[in-house]
Amino acid sequence: MEYIKNRFFQKASRCISEYQRLKTEHGDKVIGQVTIGQVLSGMKGIPALVTDTSKLDPNEGIRFRGHSLPELREKLPRLEEEGEPLPEGLFYLMLIGEIPEKDDVLNISKDWATRAYVPQHVFDVIDAIPRNSRPMTQFSAAILAMATESIFQKAYRAGVNKKYYWDSTYEDVMNLIARLPRIAAYIYRRIYHNGHHIEPNPQLDWAGNLAHMMGFDSVEVKRLLRLYMVIHADHEGGNVSAHTTHLVGSALSNAYYAFAAGMTGLAGPLHGYANQDVIYWLNEMCDHLNTDEPTDAQIAAYIEKTLREGRVVPGYGHAVLRITDPRFTVQQEFADKYVKNDKLINLVNAIYRVAPPILESTGKIKNPWPNVDAYSGALLNHYGITEYTFYTVLFGVSRSLGVLASLIQDRLYGMPLERPSSFPLSWFKKQAEGTSEGC
Repeated sequence: MEYIKNRFFQKASRCISEYQRLKTEHGDKVIGQVTIGQVLSGMKGIPALVTDTSKLDPNEGIRFRGHSLPELREKLPRLEEEGEPLPEGLFYLMLIGEIPEKDDVLNISKDWATRAYVPQHVFDVIDAIPRNSRPMTQFSAAILAMATESIFQKAYRAGVNKKYYWDSTYEDVMNLIARLPRIAAYIYRRIYHNGHHIEPNPQLDWAGNLAHMMGFDSVEVKRLLRLYMVIHADHEGGNVSAHTTHLVGSALSNAYYAFAAGMTGLAGPLHGYANQDVIYWLNEMCDHLNTDEPTDAQIAAYIEKTLREGRVVPGYGHAVLRITDPRFTVQQEFADKYVKNDKLINLVNAIYRVAPPILESTGKIKNPWPNVDAYSGALLNHYGITEYTFYTVLFGVSRSLGVLASLIQDRLYGMPLERPSSFPLSWFKKQAEGTSEGC
């Protein structure tokens, strides 16, 4: 057994008995009350999932296995001293629960490089889709097309014992993650560069190879994509892409099916598509004001106009967070260090000064602070990745790290089919008011 895989099994298998013991001995213990308001507003805050990879604290932000983003930027291995941590290291941490050594990270890089071959029929599926289709449509279809390669599916059909489901799932996950940069870059070059594709370089790291295949070989773009892949990798289990991947996986669908389902959720405007909305809104504002360097007063007036029209300010607010998203802060620090006098980034910083007080003054917005989407597009744009309709695909490549690490753990724990109860609206009315009349 390959040593990363073996290390995961040795570490995580200790939790199997704990999972079963808690379910058996404490299955009746009440851990929270569910209100009608929580159910009718999207089940927000209901403790309903086991997710070891990360946890989102409303007042602190994301922690990966207990480590904050600033801590990870210090502790995770990197290729050069002046650079960003490798996403492979974060995957190792989320999977195994320990900060890796540099050799561990390089091992994963090499392993993914050997697994990165994409079957020709996957490219054929992409090429059969109209070139002007949304990048996420092509991305999701390509992931589904790779399901022909599922090792878990073959093992299941052969009658493998369920306690070994995790083993073939691990292989599927490692193959899928390894191939995503190739697929994403193929779609990028197909749509925006007339199908002039660039072959992978197996000597490069995972994010560096993605930059290379997209056509960006500078140190700066590779550094940015390493940061991007780390900060978008996971956001606990309740967000749409993570929960959907878990939910579909709970039916014992293979990793390709489960992740493709998660990606169709990521493509929604209230999830990963928001990074595109931010750039669209910024461009719309500049066009409306007839300037790409608006004053704070002009920005404030446009924000108020947006709110009057019943629209949201993209990149602001979060279902859980009640602070400035640490992922926003990390990107702002990156820009302060490496980017000088970029108009779009200056505009994002100006909005950060102006927007929160206006949003807070409405009395309707619980979190007036920026999230990760408020900054990511401006950074990508600065380094030449200007095609903002593609940004959600990059988000999807990154999100694979967390949701697929969790899928392996789901299979190791033997988590059951997820099947909550549902009731008609009249039932809730009766619980609240004692009558179901009028429904």
